[in-house]
Amino acid sequence: MLVSQLLLWAAVIVQGVLIAALARQVGILHERIAPAGALTLHQKVEVGEVASPMTVTTIEGVPLEVGGRRDGRSQLLFFASPDCPVCKSLLPVVRSAARAESDWLDVVLAGDGTKAAYSRLIAEYGLGGMPLVLSEALGRAFGVSKLPYAVLLDEEGRVASLGLINSREHLESLFVAKEHGVASIQDFLARRQKEA
Repeated sequence: MLVSQLLLWAAVIVQGVLIAALARQVGILHERIAPAGALTLHQKVEVGEVASPMTVTTIEGVPLEVGGRRDGRSQLLFFASPDCPVCKSLLPVVRSAARAESDWLDVVLAGDGTKAAYSRLIAEYGLGGMPLVLSEALGRAFGVSKLPYAVLLDEEGRVASLGLINSREHLESLFVAKEHGVASIQDFLARRQKEA
């Protein structure tokens, strides 16, 4: 009986040491993994480039200026599709960001498809206050190839950041990249590593 108790205690102590070692390794890996940001794909426009001004029409028939802005407000173009489940999951996030950042940011929903499908999407997700533009030319101008995709234009109409958006963190990474004056979070981390 005494031998079995000693063996059990030895096993518990060994397991404790192994768990502590694994926890340390997880901590080290966590430090090495960079925060995820929006994935920048091969695009037609570069960060820092002035976006070519383009006048498009919303589904309500109102003309809307995209790019080339000089009114002191930034503009977020969120490209989505009613057939895209990831786009639908991000619409509440976009709505929340539009409300939270309304003092400096105008959010524009963009896509190309039927007006009826997008109207249902707007009604379903409560996006009535955001302008919606159906324009294939707008997507081509910014090199949008996959959805959901977002382009953040700064106050002067320059492309501040852009990329494929799959989560709230990806969307927020566009704002952080603009704030730090970098192309992406990955670019920021690469610069920090070079300086260190």
